[in-house]
Amino acid sequence: MAGRVVHFEIPYDDGERARRFYAEAFGWQLQEMPELKYTTVSTGPVNEQGFPAEPGFINGGMFDRAGGGEINRPVLTIDVDDIDATWKSIEQLGGNTVGEKIPVGDMGFAAYFTDSEGNLIGLWQSASSS
Repeated sequence: MAGRVVHFEIPYDDGERARRFYAEAFGWQLQEMPELKYTTVSTGPVNEQGFPAEPGFINGGMFDRAGGGEINRPVLTIDVDDIDATWKSIEQLGGNTVGEKIPVGDMGFAAYFTDSEGNLIGLWQSASSS
């Protein structure tokens, strides 16, 4: 559903330390994906597809801050129907696009922008919306 926060990302300097911290502090389930240099984060129960099985929580990911380029701080990600159209609106409202629209397997596309206050925010467009 467009406009909802659907994902978060947390950078780390030491992956093992960060994974241990969040698993122990909050009971999050973490799955390291070394080939992508990424860790998926489940903050609650998930269904067979890995999506939240209950309302009221979102899942996310963790990545090496050093490899994140401009993405080096925690980011909330908002679901949109069309990243390109959203980027046009964002620029008209005083925000700026960051980087390029990135395909994420066959699931959809990710992108980033800074808002009018300089905050970095992510965008997600499901493949079914493309």
